[in-house]
Amino acid sequence: MTYSVTAPHWLSFNNDNYPARGGPETKWVTDITEIGTLEGKLYLCVVLDLFNKLIVGWSMHHRQDRYMVIRAVEMAVWQRQERHHVILHSDRGTQFTSGDYQRFLKQKNLTSSMSAVGHCADNAACEGFFGVMKRERINYRQYRTRNEARADIFDYIERFHNPRMRRRLANQDSKFTSLLNRP
Repeated sequence: MTYSVTAPHWLSFNNDNYPARGGPETKWVTDITEIGTLEGKLYLCVVLDLFNKLIVGWSMHHRQDRYMVIRAVEMAVWQRQERHHVILHSDRGTQFTSGDYQRFLKQKNLTSSMSAVGHCADNAACEGFFGVMKRERINYRQYRTRNEARADIFDYIERFHNPRMRRRLANQDSKFTSLLNRP
C-alpha cells in the first residue's frame, strides 16, 4: 500500500533549527527531467550536492516513478564519504511524496525537505543542471533509442560534468590557499 506525505521545508540557508551547514554531503536537491528519443521518453532523476554541484546520484528509466527516484538517492547514499545527517530537498511530485520514498529516506537517515506549493526556485540548482546539460549535449543529438540516450547522459555526467565541477572546486581551493599564504 502506498500513501502520500509531505515534508517541511528544511533547505533554507538561514534555518537555525537544523544543524546542517555549508559543506559537502549536507544539502542535496533532487529532480526529474525528460529526454526525448525516437523510441519514446527517457526520464532522468538526479541528486545534486549543493556545496560542490556534483551529481552524486542519478537514475534513468522509461517511467518516472518512485523506484527510479529511490535508485538515484540510493546511488548518492552509496557514494557518501561521511555518515552525518543530510537534507534532501525536492518538489512535491508524487514520486517524492510517496510512502515508499519517504520510508527509504528515514531508513537512510536523510531528512526530507519540500518546497511550498508554487515555490519552484528551491530546485533551481537541479533545473540549472538540466538546462546546461540540454544546451551543451542533448539538444544537439537525436537519440534513436533510450539506450543510446542513457550512454550519452552517463558520459555527460561522469566524464564531463562531475570532473568539471571537481576542477572548479580544486581551483577555488588553490586560490583560497594562496590568499592564506600571502605574507
